[in-house]
Amino acid sequence: MSRAATATRLALITLLGACAPKAPPLAGTVVPVTIPRTALPPVHRKIVFQWSFTDDNVRVRGDGAARVAPPDSVRLDFFVANGMGSGYALLVGDSVRTPAGNAVRRYLPPVPLLWAALGRLAVPAAPDTAARVDGDTLRVEIGHDPGWRATFVDRQLGRLDLVDGGRIPQWLERSSTGSVHYEYSRARRALQLTIERVDTVPAFDASIWR
Repeated sequence: MSRAATATRLALITLLGACAPKAPPLAGTVVPVTIPRTALPPVHRKIVFQWSFTDDNVRVRGDGAARVAPPDSVRLDFFVANGMGSGYALLVGDSVRTPAGNAVRRYLPPVPLLWAALGRLAVPAAPDTAARVDGDTLRVEIGHDPGWRATFVDRQLGRLDLVDGGRIPQWLERSSTGSVHYEYSRARRALQLTIERVDTVPAFDASIWR
């Protein structure tokens, strides 16, 4: 095989590996669309977690905390292991800011997937919504190209997929054991959070939102 053919074959393999998986048809029985309520609990919380991030260029890990103020505000702090740095992001409503710079933004999913990490469904409403139920699992498709597929187990949000062109380029899954996993297959990017503790706390000082 010539060098050119070999290079072409390797490029094709790389491209196929980076492609997003196809979105399978919704499984289960068709039901009327009734999306479970997923509002944040009406208390201030501090969620302590371990995290790791990987892409083609970097592998980093550390610990962090999310300070959650209902109905729609979260401050996320990330500390790199061995004192190698830190950063934070402010998630408020449908926007996210990184006042300390753009380094933290690289680690973060899009806003709807960030909210899904906390069990809150916050995607744009759409008229073309469908739902199917399979035992204790409810799957809801919202919108189309791009759209969202939300999976609820016992009425708790367990997974959210971004569906674009019949494929799933990005998704986030929450496990019953307290872990959160996000993947962006086209960018070969993944973020893993392992929740260690959730504390109910007094209201936060206004300074943390700056």
